[in-house]
Amino acid sequence: MKASLPLCLLVAALHPTICSLPQPRHHNGEHKVTYPQEQRPHGEDPGGSYHRIVPSNADFAFRFYRQATTEAPSRNVFFSPVSISVGFALLALGSRSATQTQVLEGLAFNLTEIREEEIHNGFRHLLLALNRPDSQTQLSMGSALFMDKHLKPLKKFLKDSKKLYKAKVISSNFQNSTEAESEINDYIKNKTHGKVNQTVEDLDPDILMVLVNYIYFKAYWENPFNIKGTHKDYFYVNEKTSVEVEMMSRDGFYKSYSDRKLSCEVVQIPYKGDVAALFILPNKGKMKRLEDALTKDTVSKWEKSLERRRIEVYIPKLSLYGTYDLKKMFRNLGVTDVFSDHADLSGIIGESDLKVSKAAHKALLNIHENGTEAAGSTYAEFIPHSVPPVVKFNRPFLLLVVDQYTQSILFMGKIINPTEK
Repeated sequence: MKASLPLCLLVAALHPTICSLPQPRHHNGEHKVTYPQEQRPHGEDPGGSYHRIVPSNADFAFRFYRQATTEAPSRNVFFSPVSISVGFALLALGSRSATQTQVLEGLAFNLTEIREEEIHNGFRHLLLALNRPDSQTQLSMGSALFMDKHLKPLKKFLKDSKKLYKAKVISSNFQNSTEAESEINDYIKNKTHGKVNQTVEDLDPDILMVLVNYIYFKAYWENPFNIKGTHKDYFYVNEKTSVEVEMMSRDGFYKSYSDRKLSCEVVQIPYKGDVAALFILPNKGKMKRLEDALTKDTVSKWEKSLERRRIEVYIPKLSLYGTYDLKKMFRNLGVTDVFSDHADLSGIIGESDLKVSKAAHKALLNIHENGTEAAGSTYAEFIPHSVPPVVKFNRPFLLLVVDQYTQSILFMGKIINPTEK
């Protein structure tokens, strides 16, 4: 029997908090979220290699979304596709033969069009770009390998995991499970600024290694909602059920688009910096139709069609929490060997008797007004004396949080019930 490797992909997404951060550096004017098909020449953009993997990362995001909604069709959905992709790409770095092929194809890579080396190099540049210090958002992502002190990882794996994924390797005493659990939980708690606690529990005595990936996001709206505009209102979960929510409201100028073909309204609400939230509200009874058409090309079309106009937007305050059994979901995507005795993870320790016993993903999202004290530092909008069109997110809707600098989907969600615990 192979020794087991638990894989924990952990996310804390914190939206938004007032903080003082450096001013962003703008490149070629305004950033627009699109999904480029071509690769930029490396001479023009040293980080251009990440453009080779962004489309596949987007494809994976929508594949995973469909798995999540199929598994729990009446529940909220929230996850970080880029975090999951980074964690499993790191796992692929230590995989060999069919195990590696399955993992990379499960992440939506076409291995006849892109080489393994290009994938890992793409993730290297993507992580550098996402962890950039010149953004007004706080976005940090990283990985850590907690390895049993008796294991001797290959020097090449240590070198490559550090160079490509900034992964930290930590020697742990898994014979003392309480000590190991505390060490891992403290590490995650520190990296997620205290927002994710008690992640690892009841470690199996056969454990040899724990792989952790985390992402921490903190930002505030470019134009905050005024807390005085927040009021009690109803959110219609379905035709028979409604729940009371704290509904934020704001009359202002937003980029929006009415997609008549898919019967939905799209509103882009920017954070300070290079990140924007895309709220998608389908007409009543049209959610399934919207979900069936949800691809990177659809999102690209929305982004290209957005026009700045005055609207009155209503969005519920909410806290979302998503937790997923990735082992089950990746098996449904055709990734099976890495979880079985057929696993070949010999790229990590030089031996093949290692498999992944558990893979989990957790995500947290908070959306609120963003603090009225920030309103004074934003530019003034002069609103004409007329009644603007209203877009009210008072029924199930979709949410994408996109890093416009790298054109990556950081978080994705479906809000069916804002009060769901």
